[in-house]
Amino acid sequence: MKFATYKPQVTEILANESLSVDDRMTKVCELLQENFEYYDWVGFYFKNGDKPELKLRAFAGEPTDHTIIPFGKGICGQVAVSNENFLVPDVKAQDNYISCSIYVKAEIVIPLFLNGENIGQIDIDSHTVDPFTKEDEEFLEFINAKVAEILS
Repeated sequence: MKFATYKPQVTEILANESLSVDDRMTKVCELLQENFEYYDWVGFYFKNGDKPELKLRAFAGEPTDHTIIPFGKGICGQVAVSNENFLVPDVKAQDNYISCSIYVKAEIVIPLFLNGENIGQIDIDSHTVDPFTKEDEEFLEFINAKVAEILS
């Protein structure tokens, strides 16, 4: 499967201590956005200090106005509260959805845990309806676990 071929590249990028943590996360976002045809925007959001909000820390794709997302708002904000993966096959079917682009049709958000605490998430927007599978979820969980290692 395609995901298996990218795990070593993700691991190598994240292990490169000559780059800052943010630069490594950005390179992972770029790798995903450039190599997975339905990963049109990839970003990492993290809890913004003690505030009940998320702050965009690294991304690849079109710039977004949504650099700060309150807990509970949109898919990302809901994951910050639920601590669970959220796969949205069709964003039009979601009441609590924040539109980042008129082209976004689907979204997947996977929480990132450090020492059992949800500290952030990886967020992927797709211009394709219902492209994400269980394999995407598992691959993104792997990436988040690797990112948590460089944050600890």
